[in-house]
Amino acid sequence: MSTKLYVGGIPYTTTESALSDAFAKAGTVVSSSIIIDRMTGRSKGFGFVEMADDAGADAAINMWNGQDFEGRKLTVNIARPLEPRAPRDNRRPM
Repeated sequence: MSTKLYVGGIPYTTTESALSDAFAKAGTVVSSSIIIDRMTGRSKGFGFVEMADDAGADAAINMWNGQDFEGRKLTVNIARPLEPRAPRDNRRPM
């Protein structure tokens, strides 16, 4: 079973492949994604890395949490599931 990690503090110039390569030092990377701002098209500075197993995820947390990566300090932990949000009221006053 794969484990998804939250990665914060990603430098804005980092690519998904560079992120995958870095985390591959701790174990097998299934996927990686960097969250992009829809309005600007630039990185928001955080993303997710999915590790193949729990051992790889633990190794990645121990290896990268609090460490410098391309000039910024990373925050790495187990990703929390997305919590349901209340529906938005998109009506505008007249």
